[in-house]
Amino acid sequence: MRVLIVGGTRFVGLHLCWQLVEEGHQVVLFNRGKRVARLPEGIEQIHGDRDDVEDMLAKLKGEQFDAVFDTSGRELAQTRPLVEHFRGHIRHFVYISSAGVYQKGETWPLTEASPLDPKSRHLGKAETDQYLIEQWSEHGFPATCLRPVYIYGPDNYNDIEQWFFDRLLAGRPLPVPGDGQTITQLGHARDLARACTAILGSSNAPGLVLNISGAELVTFDGLARACAALIGIEPRIAHIDLNRLSSEQRKFFPLRAQHYFVSLERIRHELHWQPKFPLIDGLQDSLDAYRSQGRSHAQINFDRDEAVLAATGPSPSI
Repeated sequence: MRVLIVGGTRFVGLHLCWQLVEEGHQVVLFNRGKRVARLPEGIEQIHGDRDDVEDMLAKLKGEQFDAVFDTSGRELAQTRPLVEHFRGHIRHFVYISSAGVYQKGETWPLTEASPLDPKSRHLGKAETDQYLIEQWSEHGFPATCLRPVYIYGPDNYNDIEQWFFDRLLAGRPLPVPGDGQTITQLGHARDLARACTAILGSSNAPGLVLNISGAELVTFDGLARACAALIGIEPRIAHIDLNRLSSEQRKFFPLRAQHYFVSLERIRHELHWQPKFPLIDGLQDSLDAYRSQGRSHAQINFDRDEAVLAATGPSPSI
């Protein structure tokens, strides 16, 4: 297939680009051309700003694609023009949404039917999901929305696993919210890319919203211990009482201080997809990239950690 990735040079889009090429697809990227990325040979790029809709559509005019992957849209206004432009001319439209659209829950795991949070910072993605599903039901537009939990892996620009590596390699304590038993879920970027390409061969995919992540659940302490084990050290975990912190100080940790995990039942059934990366293998993949890209030698500012540790007082090392 000839496919378009809107984005394609950062993290998820980059992993998707490589996955598509490996599977034999012809890939074209649309992006601003401001990032130098390690792309496969022969990748065509169209440079433009998606927020300049007139210019974007002019540059896409006459281009023919079998599928479009929107990896960078955050607001409905960014995605709607692509839908209107390609309606009736493509076989698949895949939108990378977020499991961050769900309300803080008490019933777990979260499913695609779980209530949405009207105050979520991902509200734009929730609105885009709803619009795309309506486009399928009303116009037959072949859209599929993927809602990942935390995405990790090489080239991650959101400090998740890197947050742990930074502190462990610096010999610092790991400030962890609460008692460390909060449960979360991470999914490798390459597994997300594989789900994207699985949609291309699926007649079931259009009209679906699908949660996606890794198969394993892990506690905050468990994640800290897994990262430490790869480095070969014992972690010093400092459990933090959030009630003793200001709202700003509570932002010290890279993950939500609440249980946060989803059911994979629907994506397994509809796409016959399974995550391939066990958590420990995915973390090793990230650690290898962390070291090869020189992050282990970077100067990291730990002032926020110091303020949090000072505000909450001494905590026993674990």
